Amino acid sequence: MALAGLAMGCIDTVANMQLVRMYQKDSAVFLQLPVPMAVLMLLSKERLLTCCPQRRPLLLSADELALETQPPEKEDPSSLPPKFQSHPGHEDLFSCCQRKNLRGAPYSFFAIHITAALVLFMTDGLTGAYSAFVYSYAVEKPLSVGHKVAGYLPSLFWGFITLGRLLSIPISSRMKPATMVFINVVGVVVTFLVLLIFSYNVVFLFVGTASLGLFLSSTFPSMLAYTEDSLRYKGCATTVLVTGAGVGEMVLQMLVGSIFQAQGSYSFLVCGVIFGCLAFTFYILLLFFHRIHPGLPSVPTQDRSIGMENAESYQR
Repeated sequence: MALAGLAMGCIDTVANMQLVRMYQKDSAVFLQLPVPMAVLMLLSKERLLTCCPQRRPLLLSADELALETQPPEKEDPSSLPPKFQSHPGHEDLFSCCQRKNLRGAPYSFFAIHITAALVLFMTDGLTGAYSAFVYSYAVEKPLSVGHKVAGYLPSLFWGFITLGRLLSIPISSRMKPATMVFINVVGVVVTFLVLLIFSYNVVFLFVGTASLGLFLSSTFPSMLAYTEDSLRYKGCATTVLVTGAGVGEMVLQMLVGSIFQAQGSYSFLVCGVIFGCLAFTFYILLLFFHRIHPGLPSVPTQDRSIGMENAESYQR
């Protein structure tokens, strides 16, 4: 189990980092994909799958613009032998984490990393804790749901997480990641409050479980896209956020389980409200640090004129 967790962490981190680096502002759409689909897409794009046809892939507007802005005098790297071909995306994959690249960074740079990781610490922790203990909560008093019926709750929860991921693919192409995260976090808090108010109603438990699955489904990819965009894709947000989410899933499950055993089933929903409110608080702090974070330096005159010429040629 430890080796499986290690492998999953590596896949999640590297795949998300590559998606963010390749698509940047368009990455929110691709980050909503389940991990196996994202990995297959990366392997296909890097031509590591021999079963994929070697044809020119369909390009997004960002890819087309990147091709238009490439200097024409450079030699085509595809004409070189494989061992001499360069892969910029692979060379600087972890360069952002080097100490020399962090010197002189403003405090808001680190604050954005920390607050974003804390948001996912809470939300991913809630995902793990809810799926682990919703069955135990349902079979305990006052609900006393039958074991067979209560067994459907974890499946319902994960089913709506999958549905939410699929629905978020078209939504993320029309809505900003910051807005999606705000809606998700508020939805989690409201859902837990409703479950707490109607804690004696089995129907609300099933409806609330489905609602939580929808709201928690796209929180991680949307937060990752928003944080990387805030840092102009120059930070180590993916590594920090994946680590924060994984630690949250581990710690909150142990914490909720201990409280559940000591204080009874009612504490399960109370913990959900508390952790949801903490996630909302950290997200407000993230918005504040993003607002005060300095932007990119101004573009030199020569580079700006080249960029305008490339943009005009692209429009033509």
